[in-house]
Amino acid sequence: MLWETITARAVANYARIAVGVGPQYAEKTVDAAEKAAERGLARVTLVSPQPLKTVLDTVVSDKPDEALINLLKDGKVDGVVRGSLGANSTLRSLKRIMGLPRVLRVSLLRTPSGRFFFFAPVGVDEGWTVPEKIELGEAGAALVRRFGVEPRIGVLSGGRTEDRGRSSRVDRTMDDAEAVAAALRSKGIDAKHAAILFEDAVNEYEYILAPDGVCGNLMFRSLCLVGCGEGYGAPLVGTDIVYVDTSRAGSGYDHAICLASAMVTKKPL
Repeated sequence: MLWETITARAVANYARIAVGVGPQYAEKTVDAAEKAAERGLARVTLVSPQPLKTVLDTVVSDKPDEALINLLKDGKVDGVVRGSLGANSTLRSLKRIMGLPRVLRVSLLRTPSGRFFFFAPVGVDEGWTVPEKIELGEAGAALVRRFGVEPRIGVLSGGRTEDRGRSSRVDRTMDDAEAVAAALRSKGIDAKHAAILFEDAVNEYEYILAPDGVCGNLMFRSLCLVGCGEGYGAPLVGTDIVYVDTSRAGSGYDHAICLASAMVTKKPL
């Protein structure tokens, strides 16, 4: 039901979404953008360093990451999808142009069995402290609620509860996970320490927090780039800016466009 709700909202919004097209995965990105446009998910504009063979509106710039974000800043689009542009350059442009001191992202993933769940942190530099994970938990819960779902959050750690004492490092991850879960519960969010049992957590929780950004990034890659899962995009959270991050090696650019369009808050006429 979650993805059906997101798709219906995207169609209803029919928002203006700009998508970055990098040279390495240009054909794949254009195909996905055309697919999203044909389905009526969004009015899509492509931003590329070179001309493209497509019926979609295209902005050509030798600095496509800056051009992509400037379209959003200038109000010419309602949201942006990184697409196949480079992560570092695009995120730097996002922070500089939009005046953001940092970014927090929450990814929407699908298991091979078809179950959807939100997941964070996915950036290697995110979620390294208890306060950061609490912030990600709150911001991600707000994102999930936007789609009519009351989230249960599973906070992962580095071991089973009976593994305490085997490693001080593992013990710290369990202490942190329990502290994060307790803090989120104090804020009215259903959260539990889910230990290291990711395989169980994906079937129990709508939102899962990894121990840190490196673990989260590795788990995303294992599930979506090696396994048969799929990433549907990683929206920016904690802000009204509609920005959906993507993996260049992934395949779900049309899903990310759908997610971005669904996230747009339509202004009354």
